[in-house]
Amino acid sequence: MTCGCDKNTHAERVLPGTLEMTGRHPCYSYQAHHKYARMHLPVAPRCNIGCNYCNRKFDCVNESRPGVTSEVLTPEAARDKFLLVREKVPNLSVVGIAGPGDALANWGSTKKSIKLIREADPEAIFCLSTNGLMLPDYAGEIVELDVRHVTVTVNCLDSATGARIYRHVNYRGQVLRGTAGVEILLGNQQKGVEYLARSGVLVKVNIVMIKGINDGHIPAVVQRVKELGAFITNIMPLVPAPGSVFQHFAPTNKSELDRMRDLCGQDMRQMRHCKQCRADAIGLLGDDRSLEFSTAGKQRDANCSDCAQSDKVAAVS
Repeated sequence: MTCGCDKNTHAERVLPGTLEMTGRHPCYSYQAHHKYARMHLPVAPRCNIGCNYCNRKFDCVNESRPGVTSEVLTPEAARDKFLLVREKVPNLSVVGIAGPGDALANWGSTKKSIKLIREADPEAIFCLSTNGLMLPDYAGEIVELDVRHVTVTVNCLDSATGARIYRHVNYRGQVLRGTAGVEILLGNQQKGVEYLARSGVLVKVNIVMIKGINDGHIPAVVQRVKELGAFITNIMPLVPAPGSVFQHFAPTNKSELDRMRDLCGQDMRQMRHCKQCRADAIGLLGDDRSLEFSTAGKQRDANCSDCAQSDKVAAVS
């Protein structure tokens, strides 16, 4: 398996102890994902961009994709759930905030959740996922909170391609459509990745491979984020979500995805074991236990008749 793990990306800037933490982070380390569990805390319901491959209106306990959760937690409830899961899942190592919206579009709840859990367990490893729109605003606070791992989704480098992927960008209360909003998004993503990397944070860049839209640009994206100091990239297949603009797109071909990872792996380490997890995922990457810890999920499971559309959850945009 080629992972490109020998590719050095600004390793001299990594904060002390971060690489040891990374050895216990199942998303950053292939070896770790067989041994260590993670839990995602769904404390961030709002999103500030409209991705054509995403639809957060639908939820089912049998559905596993980003943006899906059986419940949204307050920071206090997130801390309590963390303590419960820590008792039941002894190999728990990472606490992540990955939605169901964007971690930085809900910065108050995200920040408070981190602080409460850190008070309860100073050894917890934290990870954030974001589209990067608000990174220039909050990257400094992320570093101050001692969050060592941040994932940023960067799907393209040019606004024309981005306008085919994003319907709108809600920036500082102004809804921008077309290339105007995308230009702000792409610029802020790159500024944020560079700031975090220069501050010793390990940045993973997610790229959704969409045939006919951005697949021809992915090597350039990988090269650019490498220049900015990213640690690893995760080229993911498109999962057409029911109700999304891209719902009728064909899923990314696995052989084409592998070829793209091989090509980009010549320059930069690649994540190949991503499961594109739910926003409330718990356990090993290949063994989700979120239902075990969700009362709302158990109630849904009893009534579920259509995995794609049986239960609509309120979409907060």
